[in-house]
Amino acid sequence: MKEIHFNDIADKIAQMCIDAACNLDEDILSALDRAIEIEKSTLGIEVLRQLKENAEIARNESLPVCQDTGMALFFVEYGEDVKIKGGLLNDAINEGVRQGYKKGYLRKSIVNDPITRRNTQDNTPAIIHTELVAGNNLKINFKIVGAGCENMSKIKMLKPTEGIEGIKSFVIDTVKEGGINACPPLIIGVGLGGNFEMCAILSKKSLMRPIGQPNKRMEIASLEEDILKDINKLGIGPAGFGGRVTALAVHIETYPCHIASLPVAVNLNCHASRKKALIL
Repeated sequence: MKEIHFNDIADKIAQMCIDAACNLDEDILSALDRAIEIEKSTLGIEVLRQLKENAEIARNESLPVCQDTGMALFFVEYGEDVKIKGGLLNDAINEGVRQGYKKGYLRKSIVNDPITRRNTQDNTPAIIHTELVAGNNLKINFKIVGAGCENMSKIKMLKPTEGIEGIKSFVIDTVKEGGINACPPLIIGVGLGGNFEMCAILSKKSLMRPIGQPNKRMEIASLEEDILKDINKLGIGPAGFGGRVTALAVHIETYPCHIASLPVAVNLNCHASRKKALIL
């Protein structure tokens, strides 16, 4: 049995929050480089170059990549041979968020209630999804979720008879309707299957994958590629100014579903997919 102390988790989470807000992962920077090579629009290329420059300034100056430092989202793989000492896991994560957003001078964006809307002043509570797994490790995947992209995301309960074409149409229509407001170039997470809430979680979880890393299933990887090609034919382009690169990647995750349903969720994400991972 491995013991991990509450304070150790909180300290690591605090640093993750700051790191994610200020330092984009290399997979994102590489995706922007590829986009610059593909893009033909002069204005689109300039936008992409400015996005890279913005990322470099943020990293060098320890400043947030974007003013919307979002809601804290966690996917945790909790090893069955791990014991948290000194408190509960969720409390440790929220304490880390509290400390990180204060120490990093990150914008606090969470309100305590969707109706009364009083700011909690520390960006908690976080959203935490926990999965019990074998082993003695605690794997924590963290993502900053901004409101601009989130507000443009959608879920739909398709009929099974709508099939692949129905899935494609829904994803593409979602990008058409919200793409500009979601700050393209986009990274698009798609959840297929499960039920109403599961497909939404899958769409979010797919965005934890390194940009452009295909689904392990060949037919799903092929669908990702097909949808990406169709989206990049829309002409929305970087920052909505037109061009060939409306999206950097499409990531799809699937789950078994009921014979009478085909749930689909589309989670739009701007280029700044601010995510970090650690293993304790």
